Amino acid sequence: MATLAPQMPSNDTKNIDASPSNDGGLDQTCLQHLLGYHIAQADIPAKVAFFKHIGRPLGIRPVEFTILLVVAFNPGATQKQIGQALALSAPNLTLLLDRMQERGWLERVRSETDRRAQSLHLTDAGQQVAEQAHGISLTMEQDLLKHLTEGEKLMLRELLDKVARHRRI
Repeated sequence: MATLAPQMPSNDTKNIDASPSNDGGLDQTCLQHLLGYHIAQADIPAKVAFFKHIGRPLGIRPVEFTILLVVAFNPGATQKQIGQALALSAPNLTLLLDRMQERGWLERVRSETDRRAQSLHLTDAGQQVAEQAHGISLTMEQDLLKHLTEGEKLMLRELLDKVARHRRI
C-alpha cells in the first residue's frame, strides 16, 4: 500500500487557511483543491445556525424546510417539479411528502389535466410553519456571515449558485 508523503501547497493555495477553528491541529492542506471539502466545512456552521433557529424550535429538518418554502412560493407545483428542482429521487421525495402530509403540512391534489401528476399545496398549518420558518431564515445567518462585506456575501451566493446550476452533468 502506497503512503502519501506530505507535499508543500502550490503557490495558489499556500496563503489559504484550510483548517477550521476546531481542526485539532491537523494538516488539512491535502484537501485544499476540493471544492466539496470547502463547501462541507462551510456547511457545518450553517447547519448549526439552522438547527438552533429553525430545526429544533420548529421540529423541522433542512429538506422539509426547503420543500415547505418551495411549495409555499410555488403553489400547485407538481411532485415531479419539486423532485427535479431539489435533485431528490422520486422514492425519497415520496417518503418526505408522506411524512409532511402526516404532519398536516401539505396535501397532494391529483391534476385534472394529467391524472398521473399530483400538485402540492400547503395546508393552513403548513403555511403557518413555512411563514414562521421563512421569517426566521431571513436573519438566522447574520452571525455566520458578519465577517463578510455585503459585496462578499453577494459574490459567495452568486458563485455557489453558478456551481449549483451546472450540477447536472
